[in-house]
Amino acid sequence: MQLQAELVDLLKKAYSAEKAAAFAYQGHAGSVKDANQKKEIHQIEIDEWNHRKEVLSIMQQYNIPVSKRYEFRFHVIGKIISASCYVIGWFMPFYFAGRLESGNVCEYFRMKQFFNQVGIHTHDQLLYDMGIKEKEHEVYFLEKIKTNKLLPLFEKLFSWGKENPFNNIDLDKKYPVEKSDGYCRK
Repeated sequence: MQLQAELVDLLKKAYSAEKAAAFAYQGHAGSVKDANQKKEIHQIEIDEWNHRKEVLSIMQQYNIPVSKRYEFRFHVIGKIISASCYVIGWFMPFYFAGRLESGNVCEYFRMKQFFNQVGIHTHDQLLYDMGIKEKEHEVYFLEKIKTNKLLPLFEKLFSWGKENPFNNIDLDKKYPVEKSDGYCRK
């Protein structure tokens, strides 16, 4: 079966970007002082490695090769972000992690939509679960900074925060997988 080029690229990019996120969370967890935050961020890192493994499994089912270009690019990005967590203070790693996760939510729902367009529903639950997990990560990071005095400034500068997430998912009112087609529609 021929998959859409956009879906193939999205899978390749997501696979490599999950590595970048995991590397970033290694630095983020290492840079925070609070033991509970270290543990929570380490769990998010584990979630990202698990997502990477799941995306690779899907790619292998359709003989989609790993992109060496994305692997290199996201490896470097992840390592740079990881190192920067030690020098940019406490707020920015939480802010940018939340912003990143907010965008990642839609990657998985868009994958689901692309697969559904060609009649494939095999991956619906997995992609839904990964999208919801990314939303949980976004909420976690936003919760940590929601009262910080820098948040309004960063919301204006970087167009993400309490008032403007990059997705339309409300965890308190989430739709079941079979009714989730309205998530992340452009």
